[in-house]
Amino acid sequence: MASGATSRSEDEESLAGQKRGSAQASGAIPKRRSSSRFIKRKKFDDELVESSLAKSSSRAKGAGGVEPGRCSGSEPSSSEKKKVSKSVSTPIAPSPVPTPGLAKRMKKSKQPLQVTKDLGRWKPADDLLLINAVLQTNDLTSVHLGVKFSCRFNLREIQERWYALLYDPIISKLACQAMRQLHPEAIAAIQSKVLFSKAEEQLLNKVGSTSQPTLDTFQELLHKHPDVFYPSRTAKALQLHWQLMKQYYLLDDQTVQPLPKGDQVLNFSDAEDMLDDSKLKDVRDEVLEHELTVADRRQKREIRQLEQELHKWQVLVDSITGMSSPDFDSQTLAVLRGRMVRYLMRSREITLGRATKDNQIDVDLALEGPAWKISRKQGVIKLKNNGDFFIANEGRRPIYIDGRPVLGGNKWKLNNNSVVEIASLRFVFLINQDLIALIKAEAAKLAQQ
Repeated sequence: MASGATSRSEDEESLAGQKRGSAQASGAIPKRRSSSRFIKRKKFDDELVESSLAKSSSRAKGAGGVEPGRCSGSEPSSSEKKKVSKSVSTPIAPSPVPTPGLAKRMKKSKQPLQVTKDLGRWKPADDLLLINAVLQTNDLTSVHLGVKFSCRFNLREIQERWYALLYDPIISKLACQAMRQLHPEAIAAIQSKVLFSKAEEQLLNKVGSTSQPTLDTFQELLHKHPDVFYPSRTAKALQLHWQLMKQYYLLDDQTVQPLPKGDQVLNFSDAEDMLDDSKLKDVRDEVLEHELTVADRRQKREIRQLEQELHKWQVLVDSITGMSSPDFDSQTLAVLRGRMVRYLMRSREITLGRATKDNQIDVDLALEGPAWKISRKQGVIKLKNNGDFFIANEGRRPIYIDGRPVLGGNKWKLNNNSVVEIASLRFVFLINQDLIALIKAEAAKLAQQ
């Protein structure tokens, strides 16, 4: 196999030598072998500028596709010749050039999408209401004051929308298509809100204010003048509008009362100023006085009960603020200080846990944070006669004192600045050293006696 491969390579070399010799004999330059692959390299600054200019010029040419210099028959440059010689071996298929007609179609198809984005706040119901109201009143100011659209449009926006519906073919076409797609019930509701024209109000003015017109009266008006009234008008709508006109004194047989002059009362504040408080009689309400007396008695009883229970309080809860308040006073034995609140221990024994309706304890740990994992009676802190504090765990979960777990049924001594952790709530136990020293001295005296 090796000998066969060497013989093939020798044959190929001999054929290549024959081709070179024939080419030299004919005087032609031998073809240089080159790869058809494009080698990507970094461009210099001048090449970057030329390429950007070339791209911009090619965009400006549009759909023509061919450069004018080449169409005129001018010879390409040396760099272009190299590119052409390289691309001869691998012909590139020409990219499809869009025709001018296709480009116009694409532009036309893009325009309605852009217009629909610009329509924005105007709904088809608003357009239909605007058209009917203008046809009735012929006054855009009246439409602005009397019609309630889906959005609060000002007079200028209503004018611009009306002119766009009249003179902009694209907007008017889109608005008509949207209005045709409205539900018949929605169209009927919109037509019922149309303003009354002046001719319709003149016919309603003929109905006297002293008379008591019924629905049949307004139904006769509709039958007699079908060309004046709007097609969707009903006898009930005419009756409601007539009552509104009567309320504001707009009927023909009604006259507006002139404003009084002199010392006449114009409003409530003027009448109040004219009152003389000394002439007013003080009417006693016995029922009201009785209720006030009972409420006052109940409040006093509650205050008395709170005063009686004041000495029973064993722990005082104080919110921690930025101000540095003293932790101890003459009655505080120790403090259980947390992140949010602090509990002042003012008796020899207090209970810790979670307060409920049926279970009242001294230290409610729920005031510090989430206490749903804490037992209702988690532990007890006691002060012995020798001045030592002990904590006994009476709950299910362990209590950690300075990182050491105290299981249920066990107790541990508390020192000054001991860290007490109960179900992720941490407290610092601070002892009033001066008061505890006095207690120890008294205990020593009693022991000596």
